[in-house]
Amino acid sequence: MRKVIRYLAKRFVRISLGLALTAITVANVVGYLPSEVVGRLDNLIYDVRLRASVKKPQLDDRIVIVDIDEKSLREVGRWPWSREKVAELVKVLVDKLGAAVVSFDVVFAEPEDSDALQAYQMIVKSHPGLQPALKGMESELQTRFDRDALFAQTIADRPVVLGWYLNRNPEAVSGALPPVVFKQSQLGSLTLDATQWQGYGGNLPILQSAAEGGFFNPIVDSDGTIRAIPVLAEYQGGYYQSLALATLRRALGDPQVIPVFPNGVPDNYGALEALSLRSKDVQLNIPVERGLITLVNFRARGGPGSGGYRYISASDVLAGKVKQSDIDGRIVLVGTTAPGLLDLRSTPVNPAYPGVEVHANVLSSMLDGNYKIRPEYSAGLLLIIVLAVGVTLSVLMPLLSATYSLLTALVILLASVGINSWLYFSANLVLPVAPVLLLVLAIFMVDTAYGYLAESRSKRQMVNLFGEYVAPELVTEMAANPQGYSMEGDSKELTVMFSDVRGFTTISESLTPNELREYINEYLTVMSEIIRSHRGTLDKYIGDAIMAFWGAPVPDKDHATLATQAAMAMQEEAIRLNERFKTRNWPALAIGVGVNTGTMRVGDMGSKIRRAYTVMGDAVNLGSRLEGITKTYGVGVIVGEKTREACRTLIFQELDAVRVKGKHEPVSIFRPWGTEEEAGAARIALIEQWHDVLAHFKAQRWDAALKGLEELERTDGEQVLYTLYKKRIAVFMESPPPLDWDGVTQFETK
Repeated sequence: MRKVIRYLAKRFVRISLGLALTAITVANVVGYLPSEVVGRLDNLIYDVRLRASVKKPQLDDRIVIVDIDEKSLREVGRWPWSREKVAELVKVLVDKLGAAVVSFDVVFAEPEDSDALQAYQMIVKSHPGLQPALKGMESELQTRFDRDALFAQTIADRPVVLGWYLNRNPEAVSGALPPVVFKQSQLGSLTLDATQWQGYGGNLPILQSAAEGGFFNPIVDSDGTIRAIPVLAEYQGGYYQSLALATLRRALGDPQVIPVFPNGVPDNYGALEALSLRSKDVQLNIPVERGLITLVNFRARGGPGSGGYRYISASDVLAGKVKQSDIDGRIVLVGTTAPGLLDLRSTPVNPAYPGVEVHANVLSSMLDGNYKIRPEYSAGLLLIIVLAVGVTLSVLMPLLSATYSLLTALVILLASVGINSWLYFSANLVLPVAPVLLLVLAIFMVDTAYGYLAESRSKRQMVNLFGEYVAPELVTEMAANPQGYSMEGDSKELTVMFSDVRGFTTISESLTPNELREYINEYLTVMSEIIRSHRGTLDKYIGDAIMAFWGAPVPDKDHATLATQAAMAMQEEAIRLNERFKTRNWPALAIGVGVNTGTMRVGDMGSKIRRAYTVMGDAVNLGSRLEGITKTYGVGVIVGEKTREACRTLIFQELDAVRVKGKHEPVSIFRPWGTEEEAGAARIALIEQWHDVLAHFKAQRWDAALKGLEELERTDGEQVLYTLYKKRIAVFMESPPPLDWDGVTQFETK
């Protein structure tokens, strides 16, 4: 026992740090130290599992989404449509096609003016003498042409639910509210935790009085993502139903909603076990979380063709192109996927998810009784797990070697994630796991920090010298043998890369300073990560340009291949990055990348004031020139001749032979297409066909070259490269080149 006490005393600091981290985590769990980071990590884990579950979507044939899509807007007209047109849509869906319920994810907040009434009022105003003769006509016109009243008549005797919304502004109140589901006064001393709202935007009174109503507000988390919706929400002491619940009740014959409180809890407990739908023929329980919300159990990635729900264009319904068998007996939700109508929402499975499909998912869960549930006891269970894991690791980690500490941490991490995921997929339980994961990582990092402090001075110096330039895994390789590396100058065959944003001046002029900072930071970050992941050395940023090289300080015989693959990966990432920029209304992103291989001077260079580990030489300058001519040839990446020769496993397309500014000797330039498998047989055939055209061009066989270009355009479409050579041929056919022409293109600019 004494030995154990002495052993623990020697490790008192490490144990104390572990217990302190455990105490901080406990404070977070019980709510004394809330952390957005922890919540975001839990959301991230939840989102990953959701995305995994939608990879194999199952069609819910009970629900059909009638889509006011771009096609409908083109064929029927811009939104909002006339009440007459919407009434016609309802009649076709219910009377002709047999829809069980038609629910609108739309609010009809403004009255529709009658053209006939307006014409009458203009005539009377312009010709007062006609007023006696036209007396009484206004009332008749009002009756006959009041389109809101006619629409109300249409929906009054049909199963229709109208959407409306709640807001936080007590002064923003418009339209009419549907009847409450129940009032707080009916609950007596019992209280309910619910989302509370101060204002609303409802439908016209004449319309709302003729149909059921349900709000379509989701719960938007701090990251702007929708993961849940309120089933009921409170406004001025009344509890109103969501669009999904209103639709379900209408489909089931309007059963009564009864709140089911847990047994043995105080009146102010606030949470429910479920909302129970009860009627003579219906007994259905809807589990709800505190706040009367439910998680959205997404079935698919969302939108037409995603596989979760059948989408039918509203214009096809109006045109009579829909079969009765597609609608008969089904619940119909009317919404929109048109981007211009602003109902595409950010969700864990899709950043542009149709809002109407969110309600469809909740409705499917209600019909199936299949919910993802965050139980009330989850916080207490999490507290017990945190205490058990924290105390155990705090005592155990100081007793283990670095290897066994890592293995222990990995086992606990994997076990936590595995058990949590098993409960998610098998029992539909959504339990927090981020605090446990962060605690394990924090305790492990404290333990490994001592190991870092014990490392030799030479290893730490190596990290300091090269950590800014190369990826962490390369620094680790170097740290294993620090004597083998230095920053002294040397001459080696390396590969250099230059990348630049096209039209950056225009981009910078169209963004605010903060937006430009975010724009360039995000771009540089993702591109630098690609360079590092391909074992590249990040040299420097030159404004919006990036310079990197391969083969030093860690030698790599595949430096040319790695640099070329990194350049191609950067182009692919630029496409994905551009999509994210579009969502923020930022200018389009396009980059050019030049790669060249050759003998370069590498080492620590600079002045007494500032130095840097970099490369210099003609091969470096050529790499920069190659980047500058990518736009001329309409390609994203151009590599030099020596790079192409060093890349044995990649497919290249020769573009031209050029003489760049500052070099007398011509050099052939190439576009990389990846491995043979990545390029594909069709592309390889086109490349061979292009090389035949290039041979004809260099041999001044203009007609044959032109014919080959036309064949390529028929197969491959118009390309900047093809157009460039057609123009060159046209010039040479009119003014032939000199007899000593060598087929080389001269560039006079950098």
